[in-house]
Amino acid sequence: MNLKELGIDYLLVNTTNKFLLEYAPIEENSCHKLTGFTGDTGDSLLCSDGSIFLFVDGRYHTQADNEVDKTKVTVVKLKLGQKQDDEIISRINPNTVLGVVSEKVSQYRFEYLNTLLKEINVTVKLLDYDIFDKNILQKRHSAIILDKSLTGMSYEEKIKNIKQPALFTNSEEISYLANIRDFSQEYAVKIDGKLFVSEKESVLFTDYDIEGNPPYIVKRLSEFDKYIKEINDTIYVDKSTINAHDYSVIKNKKDYSSPIKLMKSVKNSIELEHMKYCFEMTDKALSVTRDFIDKNDNISEYDIDKELTKNFKKFGAKLLSFKSIVAKNKNSALAHYMKSSKEEIIKDGDLVLIDCGAYYEGGLATDITRVFVKGTPKDIHKKVYTTVLKMFLNAYNYQVIEGTTSGWEIDNFTRKVLSKNNIDDFVFSHGLGHGVGVCVHEAPPNLSMNEIAKTPIKNNMCFTIEPGLYNKDEFGVRLENTCYLKNGVIMSFSDMCYEKKLIDYLMLSENELEWLKEFKVL
Repeated sequence: MNLKELGIDYLLVNTTNKFLLEYAPIEENSCHKLTGFTGDTGDSLLCSDGSIFLFVDGRYHTQADNEVDKTKVTVVKLKLGQKQDDEIISRINPNTVLGVVSEKVSQYRFEYLNTLLKEINVTVKLLDYDIFDKNILQKRHSAIILDKSLTGMSYEEKIKNIKQPALFTNSEEISYLANIRDFSQEYAVKIDGKLFVSEKESVLFTDYDIEGNPPYIVKRLSEFDKYIKEINDTIYVDKSTINAHDYSVIKNKKDYSSPIKLMKSVKNSIELEHMKYCFEMTDKALSVTRDFIDKNDNISEYDIDKELTKNFKKFGAKLLSFKSIVAKNKNSALAHYMKSSKEEIIKDGDLVLIDCGAYYEGGLATDITRVFVKGTPKDIHKKVYTTVLKMFLNAYNYQVIEGTTSGWEIDNFTRKVLSKNNIDDFVFSHGLGHGVGVCVHEAPPNLSMNEIAKTPIKNNMCFTIEPGLYNKDEFGVRLENTCYLKNGVIMSFSDMCYEKKLIDYLMLSENELEWLKEFKVL
């Protein structure tokens, strides 16, 4: 591949698509096409000399090692707190040109790269197309408008909070604001498009077929550029979510932080009640699957995954919110293991980690992780499991000051709990938690060491608490509950059981023993 023909020395190759999705379909994941890496996040840098760098965070270190050809791809393993773009920039020589695809980079990221690279006389060139996007078949989807009995607010009520002409291009924000969902796809219910809102009219640009009578005009995506170029009024946009191409075609624009980010993160009473129902059903699906593991021999990861999917459908799920992780022993150390192998047979003494979730009729995601054991566990299993349980219980009972306490503080506090109970060769390699809503990952809120996690947590925000410890040569344990803040107190949607056989009660303090009583232990 001759980058010089494009007038560049380096090419940023993305995992995302033109809607800047975290979980882009694999056929739209250019990074995968270049490197073979199937993870959802982590971009790559293609150099004119043929070298390739793949940048991945702690969730994907082992997975990247297993998937790429290391004779062709150098895996750059980011540590907690390291910024991917800083590491990318450090590998670009002065007086060169970096190419980025205008539709696959946010305006904020484009400006960030441009500012830092100017210091070493590197030009950032926007490309009109992605050379890896050949032969992508566009699927036609249909979507439905949700009733107010499920959303708690109508579209008209939601847009009252928008005081000036604004353009929204984030799929989750659009789906939330327009009360629209697509239940025909796998692992997501959001719709892709662009929504322009003004006092005069609202226009949704999308190639989805909308069922019903939407309270806004619907146009095809191909009509967007012409429409938006003709608007003379100032349009408010969020640089962190709009891609550089769309930003460039707006005549008059003003930058601001999208009000929809916060609006969708703070759930109303109808949404909270619906999520309680969804997690009641999720708990049932997972509990029945746990019984399946206990009562059956010679079953594989694949068999458990199949049983889990069947149980979700049995208890009312319309589709899964992400591909379930069913991982035995060493596989459980891969935070995003996806194989669910027929060859991995569960035997006595084996650990099984299950990370799963689903969507129900309200189009809000569920997310939970539990670890079970077949037969009798080893002492190290109990030690690691109980340590992770201690981390969860302390984070869950952290004293939150609503509107002041941030996810960064809770994550930091939980790491201090771990430091007092450290286990050699087991690492906590990811953030403590993430927001949950239309997408299984949303922000705010966020619980991690990242800057975004410093946003204060508000009442009715929903988020996971999911500490984990991993050793790639042994196993991993992650325990995850989706929670919400109620009057300054963290509450769990789920009371799905913890595994009694894996708990070393002597490791728990009096407070931790008392806190554990809130949850089932079987």
